[in-house]
Amino acid sequence: MLGSAAISALAETLRRSHGLAAKADIGTATARLGLGGAGAVPVGDDCAAIPDGDGYLLFAIEGFMNEFVAGDPWFAGWCGVMVNVSDIAAMGGRPLAIVDAVWADGEANAAPVLDGLRAASERFGVPLVGGHTNIRTDRGQLSVAILGRANRLLTSFDARPGERLIAAVDLRGGYRVPFSNWEAATDAPASRLQGDLALLPTIAEAGLARAAKDISQGGIVGTAAMLAECSGVGIAIDPAAIPTPPGVELARWLLTFPSFGFLLSVRPDEVPVVSALFAGRGIACADIGAITAERRVTIGSGSAVETVWDFARAPLLGCGPSRFAGESAA
Repeated sequence: MLGSAAISALAETLRRSHGLAAKADIGTATARLGLGGAGAVPVGDDCAAIPDGDGYLLFAIEGFMNEFVAGDPWFAGWCGVMVNVSDIAAMGGRPLAIVDAVWADGEANAAPVLDGLRAASERFGVPLVGGHTNIRTDRGQLSVAILGRANRLLTSFDARPGERLIAAVDLRGGYRVPFSNWEAATDAPASRLQGDLALLPTIAEAGLARAAKDISQGGIVGTAAMLAECSGVGIAIDPAAIPTPPGVELARWLLTFPSFGFLLSVRPDEVPVVSALFAGRGIACADIGAITAERRVTIGSGSAVETVWDFARAPLLGCGPSRFAGESAA
């Protein structure tokens, strides 16, 4: 158990983190575009879920930081596929196809990005079906979009007070320096990668959970905050319960982007079943906290509890349900 001083320091680190600030930047775009969680296709989820027959088409896109593409171009290409298939899985879906947009200064600079894209496409079993290429520009940039399908959704809008927050993370692997990426995929066989991701639609279709998000650059707590805002709930996280790789400091881990990591909101009676599914594939899984009605995200336990984000004071994504009477718009 962490003491009050340690919890306060950790909360301050999270509030000041680049990952959480980047998620808050999304609110600027959603406000400008007039988007939110109340439309025919709610915005704020890992994918747009478009009703289609008996299921849903899932549509998502990822863009990558220029310094990441320049610093590790092959892995950037790999991540173009990996993070998109993770978004599809987080919605309870299965991927169908990917398109990419690549900019580079010449063929030689484009090659490692394209090689990474191809390698991941083959390993995750998702075809690349086209895109846009410009190799006559002054810098490398990358964006990748994906189409998938779900029979039954997991969403960011369906966590309910009284449920438990489950974290499932593949701890096999290590950091891919200098970025905060926990890399547990590039050496894994295709059967393992595809089978691990298939757990999410299995959980959705069995009715074992209704709400989930993949752990992104906001880290575990930042991702929990996005889930809480979209669902109009609060989340109380016990940091001591979070699965953490041996030898990695908790503060660093909470700012990490894992190659396989998901948060799920699960009814208490279903926690053992869901945990066993992940454990059966060698994935660390734990109950790390409670879904509450308090509309804030906290870390700690007992008397040592700190608020990381209070939605009564400010939105994060701006994609949650309508404001409660009396809440500040600041």
